[in-house]
Amino acid sequence: MNQDYIVPDNWSVIEEGFEPAHVRSSESLFSLGNGAMGQRANFEEDYSGSTFQGSYIAGVYYPDKTKVGWWKNGYPEYFAKVLNAPNWIGIQIEIDGENLDLKTCKSVANFRRELNMKEGWYKRSFQAVLPNDVEIQVNVLRFLSLEWNEVGAIRYQIRPLNKSVNVTWKPYVDSGIENKDTNWEEKFWKVDAIKQYKNAGFIQSHTLKTNFEVVTFMDNQVFLDGENLNLQPAAVTQEESKVQLSYSVSVGQDQTVVLQKFGGYVTSMNHAVENLFEAAQNAIDRANQLGFETLLSNQIEDWDRIWQMSDITIEGDVKAQQGIRFNIFHLNQTYSGKDSRLNIGPKGFTGEKYGGSTYWDTEAYCIPFYMATKDQNVARNLLAYRYNQLEKAIENAEKLGFSNGAALYPMVTMNGEECHNEWEITFEEIHRNGAIAFAIFNYTRYTEDESYIPEKGLEVLIGIARFWHQRATFSTHKNKYVILGVTGPNEYENNVNNNWYTNYIAKWCIDYTVQQIENVAQKFGSDYTRIMNKAKLSQAEISEWKKVADNMYFPYSEEHGVFLQQDGFLDKELVSVANLDKAQRPINQKWSWDRILRSPYIKQADTLQGFYFFEDHFTREELKKHFDFYEPFTVHESSLSPCVHSIQAAVLDRMEQAYTFYLRTSRLDLDDYNKEVHEGLHITSMAGTWMSIVEGFGGMRVKNGTLSFDPKIPAEWQSYSFKVNFRNRIFKVQVSQSGTEIFVDGDQNIAIQLNGESFEAKALLNI
Repeated sequence: MNQDYIVPDNWSVIEEGFEPAHVRSSESLFSLGNGAMGQRANFEEDYSGSTFQGSYIAGVYYPDKTKVGWWKNGYPEYFAKVLNAPNWIGIQIEIDGENLDLKTCKSVANFRRELNMKEGWYKRSFQAVLPNDVEIQVNVLRFLSLEWNEVGAIRYQIRPLNKSVNVTWKPYVDSGIENKDTNWEEKFWKVDAIKQYKNAGFIQSHTLKTNFEVVTFMDNQVFLDGENLNLQPAAVTQEESKVQLSYSVSVGQDQTVVLQKFGGYVTSMNHAVENLFEAAQNAIDRANQLGFETLLSNQIEDWDRIWQMSDITIEGDVKAQQGIRFNIFHLNQTYSGKDSRLNIGPKGFTGEKYGGSTYWDTEAYCIPFYMATKDQNVARNLLAYRYNQLEKAIENAEKLGFSNGAALYPMVTMNGEECHNEWEITFEEIHRNGAIAFAIFNYTRYTEDESYIPEKGLEVLIGIARFWHQRATFSTHKNKYVILGVTGPNEYENNVNNNWYTNYIAKWCIDYTVQQIENVAQKFGSDYTRIMNKAKLSQAEISEWKKVADNMYFPYSEEHGVFLQQDGFLDKELVSVANLDKAQRPINQKWSWDRILRSPYIKQADTLQGFYFFEDHFTREELKKHFDFYEPFTVHESSLSPCVHSIQAAVLDRMEQAYTFYLRTSRLDLDDYNKEVHEGLHITSMAGTWMSIVEGFGGMRVKNGTLSFDPKIPAEWQSYSFKVNFRNRIFKVQVSQSGTEIFVDGDQNIAIQLNGESFEAKALLNI
């Protein structure tokens, strides 16, 4: 059974009723972020029940020493931890001396949470009876400003319902934070200074080893029935890693007392260390000058601008509509495209699991979303991120014994160094190199930006081609080049030989790199000379690459008429997922790793991932054969799996199956399909949900430099629509059960393809 407590709604995520068993899951689902910082939806007040405290600052990390049973040459020295940052949202609340804690209250009624995705705020309300029989109504509103992304705001309202009371507010900033996933129980933060000035509190701390300097700040004001009481703290408590202020207010029955709290972070990534306290005070002054309501109004306007471009509308299916907006909302909370030093972590600002800020997910799944819903500079920044880490990728390859500028991009990274601590991933899941090359191709194909490859991309491609050339082995037995000892996208098989997807993308990378070298030589002569000299690349070396590409081995079954996922796949006991006892699911939580590795079960699209990337290389009949062979063995226990299968099912006109996969990818976290949402959300797969509609149901492709659509619609929907930015022109696609309309912003019609035929998108100003 999937969880089903989230109320279906077009624009909001809503929880009604207080259920302690849901708290940690809801802390993930209702998370907030603004691209620079984020936080789980922890209660501001104390909560002694099960909770997962989480606040995060983009780009700030700690190199936790890898924990392994024994050391291997080339093993990463550390695992980059996404750091649980100092907590600024905390407010201890005493009412007639009794601490407010929903765990200890006599009763909690009318509990409700709402994450308003349209306007970018989170609200919580409830009525509670405390152990001292005081009954209160509580309303809390919180948001993280998109415009002023160092600042967040809380408005916490209490109304006594059965008597006059004394309310004592104790807002605090706490730097005594630990990661739940620390390998060695180490502290990651060291406090340098604590300051308090009037209604503000500050803690300056730095990360050990990486030395990120951060000032966490807060500023507080108290209101009674809308009037600012202009209170100064009655008491100030400074502990080793905490600063707490105290305000006491007498509140009559049915009066409303409010604590307004601004807080956030300023970091040495954006300010000189000696100016951090000043920067924090400036952030507070700006927030106070604007005021809560203006900040909130600006927030609503900023989100409206985002939705104007990135929204996908679905008529007739509220759960599907809620799902896609939930995904789009969290993608925009996680990465804004403003800072090329940042990337899209798999948990974003919602949890600690996995570590690192960058996986192959960015190139394989996320770039299409940001490329089409923002402008091409955002996608170019994501590509530049990898270019800027090329030297580190070369170092990573050198640690494994490669030479001559061969580059192996990391599976997981914060700064370009490999920092994943599972050997079968670190050493063997080398297909990630292919996704990075594919992203360059995908970006160039979509944007028609010819400048990126000569300026930056070709150097990356050369490093990757050199890696594949050296990683391949010539088999005299097969008279072909083989690639041994790898893990493909299906991580339920490790240390296999000739994973088809890995071999195929290796060949493609070499061919594409050679093609781009020739293109740059013809069109960008000075860049060609610069790059060839810098890389010390000769035609003789390129000829050696081509030998590998032209003679790559691909395992194939004549019996089944399909490429084999890898050598030996047919040796497995081929029992389909349909015949697997449901009580054994998910197998990654029920089975030993040994049993999983010997099974035929596929975690995510593997061979079919290649058919997704290189759709043009295969016929529809070949796709059908491979889909019918592999999907029945796929357990979809990776968040990255359902979206690819949804797209391919739509290509095959299997709309019922495509729709089922779409619901799974769009509601993966809302319905907790994989029983792990309490650990955080699956941010990068959310871009795959967008692709399920735009590339799957909408059939969007770029064919011969032209935007092409082959729209289909699930039977459950009345209509759907989306926008894409294609080469700086905004297209709007509207699909209903009766047909398709495509509009383009501006006053000129634009040639497109629709269902395989040439048409003109209708010009329509301000679509």
